[in-house]
Amino acid sequence: MELKYGSITCPVTLPPEHLAGVIVPPSVAAEQSPADIIESALNDCADNIAAFTPGETVVIVTSDITRYTGSELYLPLLVERLNRQGIADSNIEILIALGIHRKQTAAEHRKILGPLYGRIRVNDHECDDPEALSFIGTTASGVSVSINRKAVEADRLILTGTIGFHYFAGFGGGRKSVLPGIASRSACMASHFAVLNPGEGNGKNPLATTGNLEGNPVHRTMAEGCALARPSFILNTVLTADKRIIAAFAGDWQSAHEAGCRFYRERFAYPLTEKADLVVASCGGFPKDINLIQAHKSMEYAAQALKDGGVMILLAECRDGFGNGTFFSWFRHKSLSEFETALRARYEINGQTAYSLLQKAQRFRIILVSQFPAEQVTQMGMIPAQNLDEAMDMAAGMLPEKWRCYQMPEAGSVLPVPAG
Repeated sequence: MELKYGSITCPVTLPPEHLAGVIVPPSVAAEQSPADIIESALNDCADNIAAFTPGETVVIVTSDITRYTGSELYLPLLVERLNRQGIADSNIEILIALGIHRKQTAAEHRKILGPLYGRIRVNDHECDDPEALSFIGTTASGVSVSINRKAVEADRLILTGTIGFHYFAGFGGGRKSVLPGIASRSACMASHFAVLNPGEGNGKNPLATTGNLEGNPVHRTMAEGCALARPSFILNTVLTADKRIIAAFAGDWQSAHEAGCRFYRERFAYPLTEKADLVVASCGGFPKDINLIQAHKSMEYAAQALKDGGVMILLAECRDGFGNGTFFSWFRHKSLSEFETALRARYEINGQTAYSLLQKAQRFRIILVSQFPAEQVTQMGMIPAQNLDEAMDMAAGMLPEKWRCYQMPEAGSVLPVPAG
């Protein structure tokens, strides 16, 4: 088998008696064209659209360029439905759900909007501009929710995006378009802070994990924030690992999202009969391993297939470094308790990702093949290797005699879960 690393591939051969399996994303074929899939989903929410009246103003929220959703395909079809309902182009605005991300360039707007670019107004959300925000209420857990004023003042709010696994919100899509998508910075931080159990030293909530919504405090906070925004409906796509639309879900913001999450989990979770002593994982090459924050997703999923104390080899080139200027500085905290205290004192989303990485680095032995200097890898609690062969040689000295191994060539696109 060949595993991708940046723009190259690395061959790996394991003795058959040690190979527990190859965990790959399923081959899911779409039964319809992308346009037909989207049209079918819009038919499912025809009653929602029928409630719109001519002259109403509409804000459509969609994701930024970091999360491909198929927006250039579905936005024109959605706008066409609105036009048929008597909503003029001049009454429609597309709002990019940046959360706390940077603004988009004109070229990125063009990619997101496709043929609508230059025809429909588009604006980026600004999480730090109080004049651009409007308070809409407080969640049961006490999170004060302010969101983009345009979304509040519009007669109708439509949420669009894509559904996939999220390592502590359970799934992306749906309610995340509002919180954190178009929320204030403080609300974004508070929604993510819910990943920690109440009380100093109590660590991460075990229900705030990949593929789980039930009892997940992060999901609950986001859902409560979304309810305060009262969206008219959502339109969410489901994509394959190579970004093909295979399904779309539209309708009530909660039930349509939950249906999409069930669909995704049924198709993109890999049933495990056993955990392994070794997992050899690739993010899938560039751009999936462009930086360490992006590569963490593959590390998180690969960890689900690994025994406690087991060995993970992760191929992640990280040609653009960490992915955030403050990410590496969090690793001045060497113990999880010290790290948690610092995170509670000054929460950052990138700090949460760093904390999650350190948890895995201390639970497993992670050999990282990357472009990082060896001392930086060591400071993050991992073991540096220059290439896959060196990593395999290192792992050999850490494994039991009858070790078992999984290979994951697209580790960020499939979630191993216990069978049954």
